[in-house]
Amino acid sequence: MTDELERYILQHIDAEGDYLYRLYRATNIHLLRGRMASGHLQGRLLKMLVHMIRPKNILEVGTFSGYSAICMAEGLDDDGRVYTFEINDEQEDFTRPWIEGSSVADKIEFIIGDAITEAPKLGITFDMAFIDGDKRTYLDTYEMALRVVRPGGFIIADNTLWDGHVLETPRPADRQTQGIEHFNDYVARDERVERVILPLRDGLTLIRKR
Repeated sequence: MTDELERYILQHIDAEGDYLYRLYRATNIHLLRGRMASGHLQGRLLKMLVHMIRPKNILEVGTFSGYSAICMAEGLDDDGRVYTFEINDEQEDFTRPWIEGSSVADKIEFIIGDAITEAPKLGITFDMAFIDGDKRTYLDTYEMALRVVRPGGFIIADNTLWDGHVLETPRPADRQTQGIEHFNDYVARDERVERVILPLRDGLTLIRKR
């Protein structure tokens, strides 16, 4: 996608909103790899998907700066809730004030910890999961999500085209690319689900549990 085409798209979709604009800007100024935040286009898509799926409980793996959690919470009904896990405890000082200062703070449960082990302990059946954590553990995260998401529910995985590196043979030490490639190959063969990859930003895979 060219920069011109992306600008055109952003001019013809719902506005990002001032709070999310400021959060995205602060993310890129104060955090390393600020590009990891979902951003305007993907954020509006996540909100729209929540409107379409109408989940009551959403599981997010990989909070980062809180941008995607806020976007998904914006699409929830009044009784809906996002449970978002961030494994990096150093992220909390930046992220928690932005989540708690948002207009949807009452719909977001921000948890520091490893979602793979901690999310099942919540005892919640989720209607939707958004996977955007450590690419090296995507398969483990996916298997966990399948256990806690209801039949007919959805799993959304981010970064599944990985800047096109999925077309390359990864270096032996590049466990991030290996993790994405193994995940993609595994999901493509998994008869428990239906799936489609959207070439949006860095690749977004929509998965429906049969």
